[in-house]
Amino acid sequence: MSGFMTTNTDHVIVANLYSSDLKDVFSEHLMGTQYVDWLTEFPHGDTFNIPSIGDLQVLDYQEGEKIRYSKMDTGNFTFSLTDYVSSATKVTDKFKMDSMWAPKIMAQFVPKMNKAIAERLETDIMALGPDSQTATSTNSINGAYHRWVTKGTNQVIQIADFAKADYALKKANVPLTQKIAIVDPSVAHTITTLTGIVDVTYNPMWQGIIETGMNPTGLRFIRNIMGWDVYVSNFLKSGISETIDGTAAGAGVANLFFSAAPEAKPFVGAWRQMPRVESDRNKDEQADEYLTTARYGLGVIRPEALCVVITDTDQVYA
Repeated sequence: MSGFMTTNTDHVIVANLYSSDLKDVFSEHLMGTQYVDWLTEFPHGDTFNIPSIGDLQVLDYQEGEKIRYSKMDTGNFTFSLTDYVSSATKVTDKFKMDSMWAPKIMAQFVPKMNKAIAERLETDIMALGPDSQTATSTNSINGAYHRWVTKGTNQVIQIADFAKADYALKKANVPLTQKIAIVDPSVAHTITTLTGIVDVTYNPMWQGIIETGMNPTGLRFIRNIMGWDVYVSNFLKSGISETIDGTAAGAGVANLFFSAAPEAKPFVGAWRQMPRVESDRNKDEQADEYLTTARYGLGVIRPEALCVVITDTDQVYA
């Protein structure tokens, strides 16, 4: 048999086809910045001081005695700009000439650099909770723990942890109008399968979870647990190996429970330089360079409004 066949015309057949589109990776939704009290009274320098005052005492008084005077305790919160970050890349003239995708790739330089810096900022915000506290300690305030390893079986979250966080904030007189819990995906998995939720022992309103799952709208769970709005994040600090009050976590992640009320936000931050994009021509390398830089600082100004609950992440498939 003669004629054009795939077996004898390989020189005129394109064996591999390439799409004109580029596949991008999925991006995590970022939410940390909304829970930071961003300072605007920080025009220069790299250290900012915020004075604080305590309460006055009440002393017993007897007729005829001299009144005793007392002073309020004072303190000073010191906040510094510690993070100066950059994200940069470059593209050669040869690549621009030879690649059909060059224009599309170059169009992604600025968004990708901004995304990289935003994710770094998100990671730094989520690490504020555990990094501001003393490791292996309960970090007690007014007799209530503000850091603990969950006592759930195999150190997985339990409903009691939400109640403990509630108790800790109440003991510190923290406003409870906007309670936020940011948890790891492994914790979200545990919540959806907890006894008492799956069998709706706690509340018949949970029964929809069995049919539809505990899927979030955006990042907010459909249900609210003991007044806590629960969000999921992949940016929480993980890899924690820690023992607190006799309970140990080997593959721990620091879940955050805090008040997001405007007057009680535990996190504070300031920008010295918002992300700034620049580009330049490198004649020696025959390439175009693109870079984004930013400078900021973060801190915890109200430790009493924050709890860290450490859970193990290795139980989903255990």
